Amino acid sequence: MAEMRRGRPCGVTYSSRSERLPRLCCCSFQYSKKLSVMGDAKMIKVGVVGYGTIGKRVADAVRKQSDMQLIGVTGNSYSFRMDAAHEKNISIFATEEGKAALEKNGVPVAGTFEQLLDHVDIIVDCTPKKVGKEHKEKYYLPRKLKAVFQGGEKPSIAQVSFTAQCNYNDAINKDYVRVVSCNTTGLNRTLDAVHRAFGVSAVHATMIRRGADPWDIRHGPMNAIVPVLEMPSHHGPDVMTVLKDVPVFTTAVSVSTSLMHVHNIIADLKTEATVQDVLHLFQKTTRVRIVTNDAWIRSTAEIMEYARDLGRDRGDMPEICIWKEGIGIVGHKLFYMQAIHQESNVIPENIDAIRAMMGFTDAKKSIEMTNKSFGMR
Repeated sequence: MAEMRRGRPCGVTYSSRSERLPRLCCCSFQYSKKLSVMGDAKMIKVGVVGYGTIGKRVADAVRKQSDMQLIGVTGNSYSFRMDAAHEKNISIFATEEGKAALEKNGVPVAGTFEQLLDHVDIIVDCTPKKVGKEHKEKYYLPRKLKAVFQGGEKPSIAQVSFTAQCNYNDAINKDYVRVVSCNTTGLNRTLDAVHRAFGVSAVHATMIRRGADPWDIRHGPMNAIVPVLEMPSHHGPDVMTVLKDVPVFTTAVSVSTSLMHVHNIIADLKTEATVQDVLHLFQKTTRVRIVTNDAWIRSTAEIMEYARDLGRDRGDMPEICIWKEGIGIVGHKLFYMQAIHQESNVIPENIDAIRAMMGFTDAKKSIEMTNKSFGMR
């Protein structure tokens, strides 16, 4: 694994589970003291459990941080994802069954899942829903190991549900934090800004959800619009685990696309605002991007093309995109439309959650550091 970059924040002390990683079985997996310790300040040692859509992005994001070290990821079966991790020189830890399948296909294994857990300060668990809860009870709690969970898990898995710009301070020094889902993160980012600026007495929003991720050949719908037949959909109550004083009622449908979600939002404001007021607010809100019809961005397809033209990793768009022409005011009701790239918008939140849980107390600085590594503001 390549040496880590210099430049971790000064004046912050992080806890560490080990000064140095020993040589583990299965392949040459060892680190010098220089990797684990930068002067008298220690890097945050991170392990990623699960290497799918979210896990592989979190792993890459950790490697970009000047104050973090990716110790490795888990791989319990062979796939192209494991080939890619190996080609990136990411250390892979596996169960015995997974080890056999990986090594059979030429992918070396650095050690066991338990060995990964023993050599990190914090885990980011990106496994499918309900698996994180099993991991917490079986592995993380007995080791007193901090862990970040994803939005597929129930809020009860963690001490805090998290969106960095909304409630970073709530996660400081916590052991278990849940980064809320892509849809909830999108709602939180923009509604938090609106609520702080104008006050919000109620929100009604419809989630127009993509049917599956671009790589996913097993899910849909393929030729249908599928309503979520529950009132409210789970998104509204989930928003309120973070924005506790904002009443949010949501409905949802799934449609035949794989690119992005779209939200149609109606917020009842407590104070008067103009369209220009709201536009200016969103323009200065971190992790939010205004897109325009004038620039020929009229669809989610063109947003994703824009992300590729910007040179973003994997063509991702972690910002929430709001159409300028889709902002409207009628009386005290604010209307706006936003697009959510479900594969990437929660990744910055995972990075900030790691810092907060490890004791980094400056929310603004953490968000700035993370944003810089993603090439966003």
